[in-house]
Amino acid sequence: MLEEVERWLSRRSWSAADRPLDALVAAKRRTATTVSVVLPALDEEATVGRIVGAIRRELMTAAVPLVDELVVIDSGSTDRTAEVAAAAGARVVHRDAILPRIPALPGKGEVLWRSLLVTTGDIVCFIDADLRDFDPAFVSGIVGPLLTDADVDFVKAMYDRPFGDTPGQGGRVTELVARPLLNLHWPQLAGFVQPLGGEYAARRSLLERLPFPVGYGVELGLLVDALHTVGLDALAQVDVGVRKHRHQDGQALGRMAAAIYRTAQLRLSRAHLVRPSLTQFERGEEGFVPRTYAVDTEERPPMREIGEYAVHRAA
Repeated sequence: MLEEVERWLSRRSWSAADRPLDALVAAKRRTATTVSVVLPALDEEATVGRIVGAIRRELMTAAVPLVDELVVIDSGSTDRTAEVAAAAGARVVHRDAILPRIPALPGKGEVLWRSLLVTTGDIVCFIDADLRDFDPAFVSGIVGPLLTDADVDFVKAMYDRPFGDTPGQGGRVTELVARPLLNLHWPQLAGFVQPLGGEYAARRSLLERLPFPVGYGVELGLLVDALHTVGLDALAQVDVGVRKHRHQDGQALGRMAAAIYRTAQLRLSRAHLVRPSLTQFERGEEGFVPRTYAVDTEERPPMREIGEYAVHRAA
């Protein structure tokens, strides 16, 4: 691992418990910062309501007014996702109702990109809608550094990902595709425990400058482009514990891997391997421990280039 990354791990990796809610609310008031939470959703009626309800109960009250708006973007659900989310207290917007002059493409990244047009927060926090046993610390943990540290622009959640009853075996595409790509081509990003995780928060002023891959490559694309746009020290990660969600089958993982590889390919300016090593993580008594081993698609433009976005921001 690069010495720069080792220093970054000690400076820019935290636990959600490091920033209590009262400190975050005080920082939010002091800086007059607004926070939007976005849940991209496709057929998630079984989980979306619990997530929305937990955020409203814990982070949108008079005592803890951490989140200003909570929006579920429905990308064409055939179940009761929209109804359940609205009943739990979210504002629900259909993907196709946003920027209708540009026909929507299928994919998560498309939904996240369009969400910038229907939210107003200075900080935008993305949370996957399929999480089980959801903890509001997923939101407060990753929003926290953006409220307390003006030098931080982009924060990823890190966590254990059990696979069924087996701990630490989730994130198969991360370990087989994304982590090797990042270590070999963008070694500055080797310190991220969950580079493909769907829970992250960023300043709007950064997100509106970045292109969005429309599909599965969005997480890797945003992470790489954020590195090149604001530098490693403006990126951070926060340990939020354990993430449980619905796992994809092998064929879906293959499609995901292909999209991620294509996203990386589009960003490579040179074809050679920059650093022939791979850093993985194990949880130890004091948190995640890095272990380093030797190693033998369509995109949307930055949102600030969209005319309707300028009108939306000026309104």
